[in-house]
Amino acid sequence: MATVRNAFSIPCFSVLCVAWMISGAAAEAPSPAKPPFACDVANNPGLRNLSFCDTSLYLTSRVDDLVSRLTLPEKIGWLVNKATGVSRLGIPSYEWWSEALHGVSYVGPGTRFSSLVPGATSFPQVILTAATFNESLFEAIGKVVSTEARAMYNVGLAGLTFWSPNINIFRDPRWGRGQETPGEDPFLASVYGAAYVRGLQQREDGDSDSLKVAACCKHYTAYDLDNWKGIQRYTFDALVTPQDMEDTFQPPFESCVVDGNVASVMCSYNQVNGKPTCGDPDLLSGVVRGQWNLNGYIVSDCDSLKEMFYNQKYTKTPEETAALAVNSGLDLNCGSFLSNHAEAAVDRGLLNTTAIDRAVSNNFATMMRLGFFDGDPRNQFYGNLGPKDVCTPTSQELAREAARQGIVLLKNIEGSLPLSLAAIESLAVIGPNANATHTMLGNYEGSPCKCTSPLQGLTASVRTVYEPGCATVLCPKARVDAARKVAAAADAVVLVVGSDQSVERESLDRTAITLPGQQQLLVSQVANASKGPVILVIMSGGGIDVQFAKDDPKVSSILWAGFPGEAGGAAIADIIFGYYNPSGRLPMTWYPQAYVEKVNMSDMHMRADTEKGYPGRTYRFYEGPTVFSFADGLSYSEFRYKSVKAPTSVSLELDDGHECLRRNSTACEWVDASTMTTNTCKNTRMEVRVVVENAGERRGGHTVLLFWEWKWKWKKLVGIKKMEMEGLGEGVGVLEVDLCRHLSVVDEMGKRHVPLGQHLLRVGTLTHSFVLGII
Repeated sequence: MATVRNAFSIPCFSVLCVAWMISGAAAEAPSPAKPPFACDVANNPGLRNLSFCDTSLYLTSRVDDLVSRLTLPEKIGWLVNKATGVSRLGIPSYEWWSEALHGVSYVGPGTRFSSLVPGATSFPQVILTAATFNESLFEAIGKVVSTEARAMYNVGLAGLTFWSPNINIFRDPRWGRGQETPGEDPFLASVYGAAYVRGLQQREDGDSDSLKVAACCKHYTAYDLDNWKGIQRYTFDALVTPQDMEDTFQPPFESCVVDGNVASVMCSYNQVNGKPTCGDPDLLSGVVRGQWNLNGYIVSDCDSLKEMFYNQKYTKTPEETAALAVNSGLDLNCGSFLSNHAEAAVDRGLLNTTAIDRAVSNNFATMMRLGFFDGDPRNQFYGNLGPKDVCTPTSQELAREAARQGIVLLKNIEGSLPLSLAAIESLAVIGPNANATHTMLGNYEGSPCKCTSPLQGLTASVRTVYEPGCATVLCPKARVDAARKVAAAADAVVLVVGSDQSVERESLDRTAITLPGQQQLLVSQVANASKGPVILVIMSGGGIDVQFAKDDPKVSSILWAGFPGEAGGAAIADIIFGYYNPSGRLPMTWYPQAYVEKVNMSDMHMRADTEKGYPGRTYRFYEGPTVFSFADGLSYSEFRYKSVKAPTSVSLELDDGHECLRRNSTACEWVDASTMTTNTCKNTRMEVRVVVENAGERRGGHTVLLFWEWKWKWKKLVGIKKMEMEGLGEGVGVLEVDLCRHLSVVDEMGKRHVPLGQHLLRVGTLTHSFVLGII
């Protein structure tokens, strides 16, 4: 039965939201619990004589002192996520595993909610936040999340080490965890990862040696398949070319470590070219620790060592697996494998105590940077944070703003959106996600502060009539007749369809990328029966083949809302009614269903191969039709590029004796980036200035996307700039391009080169040509 609604306050049907309301109504909150910390000299004065408790000493000296005092079993107790306390030294047990993908999460045993802190700000799922292309927003969200995390730690509800963000490349549209990532582009993923990490980790007191909370970039590396047609992530061997590894999969992790200074990297379940990532010394000690100089610890995905031994059968004994992991550079095991087998590995001579000391030292150094060994955290810089600092009005407004900036307008027949309240007396709100609350949060969620469904958001402005149309998003049988009746009687229709965690999530990849069940039938029938505008809103983590709706003239507008977080319904209404001018852009390609019928998800190749009929992946390499393309997104305003200004000639200063200087420089087609010193590439940034005009009367945001092209076959994103302009206003976007990192190509051997000669930058339809030389 259709339900007429015209009140602002509508019951929230999510289990999470109901729990929030019940706990929030408690008459008295419980007393805060004591957070875990070491060196409590106030209550144990004897600890004052221990050097590792002396905050005046250098961190390395404190760590060395602590490790020297521990027995082998005590050291091994700090190689697993459920670290064992050492009471004789005043060190409590500690749980390393907490999550903060898009807000403090209840996933992981290190964090919980209670009536003291019943919820935390739930921002949009990462894929929608990435659609904002707004670096400053990425960092701002991280700052809020870390503040709420510290506040919860102070009352014993959270840890200090958070295994977020997920910066894997969204390589295949079927991947259930694509929703957790910043999308398909390595540059965008790199910018997002570094910015979010800075937001989580950087302290407001300017202490660059210490951490607010410790972030973790995961899952390293080439991890983007969970469970597809029986192929499991636990045993999948990702066969990746050196070119694709260096060009696609590694850049976000390098940026996370080098630019973000992340405190941790998590190795993944899968193998890469026959080697488990958590047991590959080249990937861990060689690249993460050696080339990128990680200042922190390397942790395994949960039970990945167990999977390496029992399912991958990579070693003959569990002791060999334990030794392989630690000797390869692993510091912390999420799980109990090292606590069960590391000591036996030492006894058998497979693992020496020096390797264990190195691993546990990295772990303790991270905890010291967090202040864990500095005494009571309530007497430290963040000691004043508490429940009052969680779910503040400012934080909740930022969640709404992030959703508004991320929502992407993909179709808008002239005059359809925004809806005019003066012209609409009744609005039909139809679809299985129309009254969604929990669905809006995505996965790795926490309990939200509050939640506003699309129905609630729309009802706040206009009288609505609600009809779900399907019992669930799986929609085995659509309620077509009821939906058509409601639609025919309304002045306009908002259809909210898509997916949820029953369709795409961790451990569940899709096999089809069309709307589930009979949702397509529901959309087409409702559109046909409607007398006014039909706005199709899609909630999903990945792209969906909605070509039928794109082609249907009765579907006047299409919005992609991702999983928009706790304020998603309000943000959707803000855009539909024109309170906010949409500016989101797709962070991933939307393919037709025919693509997934042709391409195996397990094929890791990025580049197209016409001889084999392989179409390639992502906007950089895909050769074929799309439903919507990477970076698609409309606005209620028209933004025009007036000019692009940059140098017409730039040069790299090579080291003395470089081979390109020893011979005629014109004979050098490119410079091998691996032979260039850090100093050579340190100050090689080129400034690009883009003048943008807002030709419309509405204030609006616009993202400048700067693409680089070389020899008309290499195309990649090298710059993003989010701008906000008044109606009929003008602005200048300043972007910086790193000549070494951004204007480089990778050959088939995985070697990175900087091409010399003619280059092209493109912004919209404008181009700028310049010559790159050497001196």
